[in-house]
Amino acid sequence: MTSLVWFRDDLRTFDHPALRAAVDHAVTSQGSQGSQESDDGASSEPAGVVALFVLDEESDGLRPLGGAVKWWLHHSLVALREKLEALGIPLVLRRDAAHDVVLDVVETFDVDFVGWNRRYGGPERAVDAGIKEALAERDVEVHSYAANLLFEPWTISTGGGTPYRVFTPFWKACLSESEPREPLGAPSALTPPSALVEQAGQASDDLDTWALLPTKPDWSTGIARAWTPGEDAAHELLADFLDDAVVHYATQRDEPSKPATSRLSPHLRFGEISPQAIWHAARRSGKDVETFLSEVGWREFAWHTLYENPDLHEVNLNRKFDAFPWPPLDEDALLAWEKGETGVPLVDAGMRELWETGTMHNRVRMVVASFLTKNLLIDWRIGEEWFWDTLVDADAASNPFNWQWVAGCGADAAPYFRVFNPETQRKKFDPDERYVRRWGADDGREPIVDLAQTRKAALAAYEQTK
Repeated sequence: MTSLVWFRDDLRTFDHPALRAAVDHAVTSQGSQGSQESDDGASSEPAGVVALFVLDEESDGLRPLGGAVKWWLHHSLVALREKLEALGIPLVLRRDAAHDVVLDVVETFDVDFVGWNRRYGGPERAVDAGIKEALAERDVEVHSYAANLLFEPWTISTGGGTPYRVFTPFWKACLSESEPREPLGAPSALTPPSALVEQAGQASDDLDTWALLPTKPDWSTGIARAWTPGEDAAHELLADFLDDAVVHYATQRDEPSKPATSRLSPHLRFGEISPQAIWHAARRSGKDVETFLSEVGWREFAWHTLYENPDLHEVNLNRKFDAFPWPPLDEDALLAWEKGETGVPLVDAGMRELWETGTMHNRVRMVVASFLTKNLLIDWRIGEEWFWDTLVDADAASNPFNWQWVAGCGADAAPYFRVFNPETQRKKFDPDERYVRRWGADDGREPIVDLAQTRKAALAAYEQTK
């Protein structure tokens, strides 16, 4: 019999509870089989573990991946395959509805145990529940595990049993819980049956046929220069950050020209490193990490919010904003924003950084989002969709959560009347214009809008939602 571990947004071998459980089950099965000789005196073939990744673009409600995320996924799967091969575990890649794929793989490999780490989006939970039910009907042992959040959504609530809508009491409640569990090490290597490895190769898609990478034009050159996907790179970044930059994090994290951030967000998005590993490494560093860990807490808050609001990328959390009078879309203004050609230096620098590297400094994300929604009066959902396609760290929770926060309609949101003035922000956080010059946004371009007048127009529009 074979154990199956289903990878999703957890492309790692260190601190992967489902992987550890699948290996433990295989080892136990192998031990029991080895003690029972067959009638001719030969021992049974040892059990093995198969890893599965499904590119599911068919199941109801799942959001199609953006282009930058697809680029990262390709390279992350390559890195994961190498790590798994070193453990004696073949990786099967399949592209179809997850329900159909998992059941097919279970039958093909005579699987008696399936494990995965839990997901928290509404459509994903529905898919997982359906698969778990189908496997139980087939008498296949199936288990899910907590691995991708420090605190699962149903474990944190107000005294009245409702979800938190404000971050500070939410994080205080989290910190009052038991310390997050210690991370698990990677499992010991197995000696896989040769037939299993051959069968897995035949059952797997060729990753290149998924066409996750851009061809013509190849817009990923800058992203490739900026990033190295995979769990080894994630742990190296964490170690480097805790060794040096974390001491400046609390005071310099808002300055886009300073190397004061961890750069772990895309690695967390793909689960190449677990929040538990980050938490305990930070605690063991002996440095002041509270501000840094509170930012990890904002990630938790976003996922808890998504758990309660599966349509977060489409529906205002504050429903009074449904009445907001968004004007007809100005396509020229939107294109100028996307290309970093608005004539507002900090906005243009951020948008150019995004296109070149697949990321953007967090402070600048707030500025460009405020500019789009309040100075250009363009619906936050349009900006969220652009980020979804161009950010390597775009995930289903943090991306819409942050856009709603800036737009004023989200959880613990900045009030709508708070309009980030890009010039004030530039003078405060990029006073020597190192960041602006780095991205060539000091080109003397005329602004496409008057910041003061558009702020007044935004506030006037907001009055109509009261």
